[in-house]
Amino acid sequence: MFGFILRRLAVAIPTLLLLIVVSFLLMYAAPGGPFTQERALPPQVLANLNAKYGLDQPLWRQIVGYVWGIVAHFDFGPSFVYPDRSVNQIIAAGFPVTLTYGGIAFAVAVAVGISLGVAAAIRQNSWLDHLAVGISIGAQVLPNFVMAPLLVLVFTLWLGWLPGGGWGGPTYWIMPVVALSTSFMASIARITRSSMLEVLGSNHIRTARAKGLPERAVILRHALRPALLPVISYLGPAFVTMITGSVVIDMYFSTGGIGRSFVDSALNRDYAVMMGITILVGALTIFFSLVVDVLYAWIDPKIRY
Repeated sequence: MFGFILRRLAVAIPTLLLLIVVSFLLMYAAPGGPFTQERALPPQVLANLNAKYGLDQPLWRQIVGYVWGIVAHFDFGPSFVYPDRSVNQIIAAGFPVTLTYGGIAFAVAVAVGISLGVAAAIRQNSWLDHLAVGISIGAQVLPNFVMAPLLVLVFTLWLGWLPGGGWGGPTYWIMPVVALSTSFMASIARITRSSMLEVLGSNHIRTARAKGLPERAVILRHALRPALLPVISYLGPAFVTMITGSVVIDMYFSTGGIGRSFVDSALNRDYAVMMGITILVGALTIFFSLVVDVLYAWIDPKIRY
């Protein structure tokens, strides 16, 4: 297992470096620049700004300097729009917010989705199965940009139970978590139900039941573990999506997460912040892909070989 992790890390590091270089080249190729405005700056002022941020250097030197700053000092550089703040400070301010509601949303989606999927598979074609499938379908057609205004309309404007925006105590977390986790919960329930039905019809489950094992032991010991393999493959990218934050959630509820920072940086041509958040998302994607592979090997020992 240790050798397997080392091999994956050996692939992950060059992949992340390639992501940094490609992202930098795409930013460089974009029309305009970080200091492009409707009213053009005087040439001398523009030259001074480019010199201050090293944008007057050759492209290869800019890339090498940027990569070295990240590798050696974990420094993503200064913000072009907010000179008194670095990209590290902007990410450090927004990422804990998205980590909080994204992590809670992930836990809720996994717990409710797997429970619904398992219950529907065990009681196939019963009222419980129809109810679980109906909930999953209803949740699947309600993405976060639909759920967010509906939640605010009902629980803030009509009932007055929850704050409609901002960030504070647990009452501020409820609607962002529900809006973000609903569609993911539906997908997890659907995948779990299909996988569980397939496993329950396999030979080793019939053998376990023929031996007289209790149904609870058959489900928990022999059926659930292999049924989670396709679920885990979905959870990797889903976890990254929820943890890095949803642009809709950050914009609609004004949580102050990195999704809002990413949109603002795109509108303001703050390329340094865009690069920093892009690299963060890429690094998390690579890391959790590794976690998914390790979980695969742990659940199914045949995959280790």
